[in-house]
Amino acid sequence: MASIPAAVAHPNELSATQLAIVATIGATLWFLAALLIRAVEPFGALEGTGVAIFYALIIPGTVPFIPLIRRLAALRRDKTVYGVAVATGVAGLLDGLALAYFPALYGANTAGAGAAILWGAGVALMLAVVMSRGR
Repeated sequence: MASIPAAVAHPNELSATQLAIVATIGATLWFLAALLIRAVEPFGALEGTGVAIFYALIIPGTVPFIPLIRRLAALRRDKTVYGVAVATGVAGLLDGLALAYFPALYGANTAGAGAAILWGAGVALMLAVVMSRGR
């Protein structure tokens, strides 16, 4: 019986270096997002119509980070979703820890801040799916 080449057997596998890079990017982007949320929260970004506006702005604000992750981690287009999933997974883990142990990081509206981080993670994953498609 012929063996299956490693690239075919594990099409989503990233190297240890790529995993470290995307994990570091995820942690960095999560921290920057937390600081951004804390900065815009006093202006009403996490309540009323401000939420819709802020969430809408997260979409175009996230777009440049997908190719950035791909470039910094040297990911092929077909591994974009996997790399972004690892980055957002790290961000989600850090978000959960921060909400439980360091809620002051997010300002007064911790629930709204946590929800915004979750929204951003979902946006990043959906953009990765769209942006990983061939031309």
